[in-house]
Amino acid sequence: MRAIWKGALTFGLVNVPVKVYAATEDHDVSLHQVHSKDGGRIRYQRVCEIDGEVVPYQDIDKAYDDGEKTVVLTKDDLASLPAERSREIDVVEFVPSEQVDLLTLDRAYYLEPDSASPKAYVLLRKTLEQTDRTAIVRFSLRQKTRLAALRVRGDVLVLQTLLWADEVREANFPALDESVRISAKELELSASLVESFASDFDPEQFTDEYQAELRTLIEAKLEKGDALDTTETFGEQEEETGGEVIDLMAALRASVERSRAARAGSSDDAEKKAPAKKAAPKESVAKKPAAKKPAAKRASKAS
Repeated sequence: MRAIWKGALTFGLVNVPVKVYAATEDHDVSLHQVHSKDGGRIRYQRVCEIDGEVVPYQDIDKAYDDGEKTVVLTKDDLASLPAERSREIDVVEFVPSEQVDLLTLDRAYYLEPDSASPKAYVLLRKTLEQTDRTAIVRFSLRQKTRLAALRVRGDVLVLQTLLWADEVREANFPALDESVRISAKELELSASLVESFASDFDPEQFTDEYQAELRTLIEAKLEKGDALDTTETFGEQEEETGGEVIDLMAALRASVERSRAARAGSSDDAEKKAPAKKAAPKESVAKKPAAKKPAAKRASKAS
């Protein structure tokens, strides 16, 4: 990995030099746009509307237009901002971890200690673990002031940027203002359905099915070209059915039964795949000699 930023975590008089790395990466198939008529690639160019010339990226500045006047902001102008010059990640408070709304979490970054001794880094990590607190920090990155949550993941400090409060939209749905009666039986069946799906979350069990199917499509298209019949590759497409469930109780019961049946089927498959246990050898039993049949009575003497 390549560091994208270097600075220092600061809280009080404690200074923790760190390097910042992007914690996530995109594995989506890269596609580009083409003209459907002839397959020609569509390219975008930065054209000046005054002289019509294509402008190189390094010659482009930014500007603000208030409707009457336009001011141009050069790269030097933007670099002169005090926040942009700062190389500090400033801890502003430590909050209970459950108070950080998951909805506000944005981009994640790993922090690596960047000093001869990682003692201050490890101290901060252990402190966050023991107190079950998350540090709320503020810093500047790529011409923008960021608010972020500093937390622990394994042995690493993770910086996860947060959306500002005014960037989170309010959920205002009139339907949720209506009074709805939920019966005890419906709640019981719903809880049973949840229990039937209960499991420990393992993200490695899940894959991006769309990207896998897209790669399959691309490979088939490379092999057969426009003659490809997608039904041979993916089979017949089933029509999706949906709509509002009228009988909620019936739907809950059917869902619970189907989930239980699926779980039972999975268990049966697992048992079939498991190696059969060898039967214990039977104890040998010595055969008793067959009893001799009594001799036939002699015929009575002839008179």
